[in-house]
Amino acid sequence: MSGPDLDARSDRGSDYADLSRLVRGAGLLDRQPRRYAARATVVLGCLALLGVVFVRLGSSWWQTATAAGVAVLFAQLAFLGHDAGHRQIFRSRWANDAVGLVCGNLLTGISYGWWVDKHNRHHAHPNTEGRDPDLAVAPLSFTPRQATTQRGLRALFARHQAALFFPLLMGEGLHLHAASVRAVVFRSALRHRRTEAGLLVLHAAGYLTAVFLVLSVPQAIVFILVNQALFGLYLGSSFAPNHKGMPILTEADNLDYLRRQVLTSRNVRGGRLLDALLGGLNYQIEHHLFPSMPRPNLRHARPLVRQFCAEHGVAYHETTLIQSWAQGLAHLRAVGIGSTRPGNE
Repeated sequence: MSGPDLDARSDRGSDYADLSRLVRGAGLLDRQPRRYAARATVVLGCLALLGVVFVRLGSSWWQTATAAGVAVLFAQLAFLGHDAGHRQIFRSRWANDAVGLVCGNLLTGISYGWWVDKHNRHHAHPNTEGRDPDLAVAPLSFTPRQATTQRGLRALFARHQAALFFPLLMGEGLHLHAASVRAVVFRSALRHRRTEAGLLVLHAAGYLTAVFLVLSVPQAIVFILVNQALFGLYLGSSFAPNHKGMPILTEADNLDYLRRQVLTSRNVRGGRLLDALLGGLNYQIEHHLFPSMPRPNLRHARPLVRQFCAEHGVAYHETTLIQSWAQGLAHLRAVGIGSTRPGNE
């Protein structure tokens, strides 16, 4: 995908340096561990409260409501793990890693080390074909090249992928768990590999023991399916608005850092409630420009970054949550339709 912004590389390599000085001067890169401690306390307190409700309610089909609540809290813990992976909470690496391992491996069952490696590659090459791992998510096709190489059932899926996108997200939770297990079993270079493996085992043992101890077998199976489906749907719906439907770059697109990050990202407008629901990911432009910026500071950086982009002729894309989903689905639909044109079969 190309356009005036993508075809011309700015010769002003100092643009990002100028913006960085403004942001740093405003104190927006200063860590806020107390704010994170308060947030973590609220999330863990709510999780403990749901645990009490789960035990007191006992064997009941009403536990599907509990499963939905736990899914939301699991996603909130994943957001905290995300922030730890970007070193947003503390300055020291070991402290952030400790938070990430607890929030990721122990409490949500997702390998922290595997996810950080994957996510860092995304940040280095956002929406870049062949470089961004978030563009290589089978069976989805995000580019015409991907769509036209699909065969059989995958080709059929590509044609209808827009309609199937949100249902597919319901399997994202199980996919993350499976990828985490593969990472700790087969990736010997994974930092803290033994620790991660042990914490994943503790998570699985505690989760499954609690569910099957309190519920009947049919109820336990439904609880797990509802919990994991909503967990995946929530996470996927939070990440999808960030880049899907934005320009996709190739190796030939020679952009500076500022333009590469801004032009491929989308912000989502909303108040503090939306900030909390999306874990601050609705400020995707600011987050991509300054990954280590603490989540509470992103909303304060937005007007500064937006004005800077306007002054330097850099397109700053922002929309509502519903519109962001619609734009992403429209892109998937266009790619899918393109795969059915004559000569693409």
